[in-house]
Amino acid sequence: MITVSNLSLKYGKRVLFEEVNVKFTQGNCYGVIGANGAGKSTFLKILSGEIESTTGSVHITPGERMSVLKQNHFEFDEVQVLQTVLMGNKRLFDIINEKDIIYAKEDFTEEDGIRASELEAEFAEMQGWNAESDAASLLGSLGISEDLHFKLMSELNGTQKVRVLLAQALFGNPDILLLDEPTNDLDVETINWLENFLADFPNIVIVVSHDRHFLDTVCTHIADIDFSKLKVYSGNYSFWYESSQLALRQRSDQNKKTEDKRKELQEFIERFSANASKSKQATSRKKLLEKLTLDDIQPSTRKYPAIIFKPEREVGDQILQVEHLTASVEGNTLFSDISFMVNKGDKVAVLSKDSLAISTFFEVLMGNKKADSGEFKWGVTTTQAYLPLDNSHEFQSDYNLIDWLRQYSKEKDETYIRGFLGKMLFTGEETFKSCKVLSGGEKVRCMVSKMMLQSANVLVMDEPTNHLDLESITAFNNSLKDFKGNILFHSHDHEFMQTVANRIIEITPNGVIDKLMTYDEYISDANIKALREEMYMVNA
Repeated sequence: MITVSNLSLKYGKRVLFEEVNVKFTQGNCYGVIGANGAGKSTFLKILSGEIESTTGSVHITPGERMSVLKQNHFEFDEVQVLQTVLMGNKRLFDIINEKDIIYAKEDFTEEDGIRASELEAEFAEMQGWNAESDAASLLGSLGISEDLHFKLMSELNGTQKVRVLLAQALFGNPDILLLDEPTNDLDVETINWLENFLADFPNIVIVVSHDRHFLDTVCTHIADIDFSKLKVYSGNYSFWYESSQLALRQRSDQNKKTEDKRKELQEFIERFSANASKSKQATSRKKLLEKLTLDDIQPSTRKYPAIIFKPEREVGDQILQVEHLTASVEGNTLFSDISFMVNKGDKVAVLSKDSLAISTFFEVLMGNKKADSGEFKWGVTTTQAYLPLDNSHEFQSDYNLIDWLRQYSKEKDETYIRGFLGKMLFTGEETFKSCKVLSGGEKVRCMVSKMMLQSANVLVMDEPTNHLDLESITAFNNSLKDFKGNILFHSHDHEFMQTVANRIIEITPNGVIDKLMTYDEYISDANIKALREEMYMVNA
């Protein structure tokens, strides 16, 4: 158990946490949420001892071992991959090293024998004989093949390092597991494996994530950072979000009678519980939450951007025709002989095992790159708005935000421009900020302002949720569900893919897989899995 008592953290006049009191108990998974800058990652660092609080204390039950997902991807560069995982259980790793030193001695003394015997007993108690096979199994589950296990960490690419560090955190059944954005750089199969692992994990998990599907699948509780406090609620992220929105509506409805409010709350809980029991996304480690309560839910102080895409005109019957499109980079085929037609109403999720293939495909469709062969044609009634993966080239000028957005608008009036910036939560003095100094999230919000201003009837988006907080992701997601035009997009956000797309197109080096179905149906279909393996194996 972890007990946080009277914890405060202040940086000058800024108060991040004030008098936080909370307990994290055995068998539960806590999803830590909060607006950007609220202190989610900082709170995990306080729990792990990496940062000291201004006042208060963190108490961990004696004898319990804490494991933390490391964020420094270069920390273990001179260590073998398998050894890096074993280092996740520090005590076991120390025992192994001390044993090796003793047994390497030529002049083995009686004291060495006694010490070796003590170490062997502790080693056996910790099931040390299974350590290497357990570590190898974890690596395999996370997509690190056996041929990499004895390479140095420095020989791995960034994505592979992330997976090894995740294996290190999970290794050895820690009593307390702290994970900050564990799904970053993981493919859908690996994320599904991690979800199942954590859903069955018997100890304490505290996780920060912007992946709503992940939070819904693994969390039994939500730890919400707001008002400089941290408050724990039973249920997963969806329950917290929907209940906080309900609390906000009820607070604003002063005329609703107390009895009507109580009835509305009860109906909400019953509906949510029923849905959770039927869903794969159960809220209590694959079990239905038996007791959900709204008694303590408060309306959040968070602000949600007003993302509203209004097409200037409706699309006709001809949207996009792609014929035999092929592209490669330095002799490496990204996609080949891609042909399909987009129909009215299609919201297409574009997939590939190679993210460069997706980005290149979108860049070709938007006329920014040339394909090796083939052609495409947009319908004459279509207008496109594009959100690229790399938007840095858009922000090279010295313009402030008003002048930056004005260059894309027919209407030059400052009040009109401010309206679109305001919808994305840029207000007051923020609108005079230079576009050169924007954060990643601010740049994406500016790009979304630009897209809304364009009033296009076709949206093309490459990883639109990158750098955004949960509030912006949720608002973005809702707007695309309601959008009346066509969409072609790719995202690592599972909820985004599942709730927006009605068609899946996967581009491969050897053709296209095109299915009119939801994302969940696509990734769970055994026949499609076999077809995908075949499409990627050809010429491999």
